[in-house]
Amino acid sequence: MSAEKKKLPFESPLVPELLDGQHQIKFQCYKGIECYNACCKQADITLTPYDVIRMKTRLGLSSTDFLAKHTVPFEMDGDGLMGIKLKTTDDEPVCLFMNDEGCSIYEDRPSACRYYPSGLMSMRAKDSPTDQRHFFVVKEDHCKGHGLGDGISVDEYREQQGVIEYDEANHPWYQIMLKKKSAGPAVGTPSPTSLQFFFMCSYDIDRFKRFIQAESFSKAYDVSPDEIQSMLDDELKLLDFSFRLMKQVLFGEHTIPTMEGAAEKRAEERKEILEMRRQIEIEANKDKQDPYGWVDPE
Repeated sequence: MSAEKKKLPFESPLVPELLDGQHQIKFQCYKGIECYNACCKQADITLTPYDVIRMKTRLGLSSTDFLAKHTVPFEMDGDGLMGIKLKTTDDEPVCLFMNDEGCSIYEDRPSACRYYPSGLMSMRAKDSPTDQRHFFVVKEDHCKGHGLGDGISVDEYREQQGVIEYDEANHPWYQIMLKKKSAGPAVGTPSPTSLQFFFMCSYDIDRFKRFIQAESFSKAYDVSPDEIQSMLDDELKLLDFSFRLMKQVLFGEHTIPTMEGAAEKRAEERKEILEMRRQIEIEANKDKQDPYGWVDPE
């Protein structure tokens, strides 16, 4: 079966065309090959939400501690939406998990590492309700594994590398990213609170656990204690719920029931908070507003 090939909608020296899952590749990487560990010494790895869960669990860290110790943030778009990359050594971009044997966390390595030298690109046509997955092949000068071994389809390679599980867990998040990108200026510039919410829901799963156990959450959303406990016991369920909540908060896709009157009550509480802040600012600036410079005695 011949593979479908499509030209990318942009110029790239590394990604000349989009491929379907039946496209045949020849590639091998093994200890002893001339370039072994070369890609790990030039690491530029963007992490996905499920990557964080696998890696922080492997290292026995909370997601909050993992993010602080092993990642660096970067801006994914012009609106301040933050992604994360795997932290490398200071002098050169060498992966901190690399050793002489290869990857010290190989069983829980990120999806980008599993895909290499292929990669995933999700795209959605204008006015289409669904996204389409395409693949591409990266050929870099330092890599000597191309052309080795028997031919294997991209789908077979994905299964071999254990990346399908990652794709399924991350798929709702890819949809969020595509929707944010396609909406563009129509959704307006996100507030700092929205950006923080996106980051927590995407990457800081342990902080999100505390969020859904807070009293403020139970006042706003009609989610039973049993449902919450089920998610606390299964981080995949929790991750999927965080994506649903993001879609609901950011795009109005309501799949999580809210408490009756919660929105009106929240709006009223917000008005009270803003009024309180206004009064505090008036008191704090009283001496500046008084033309005579008088200040009430303590």
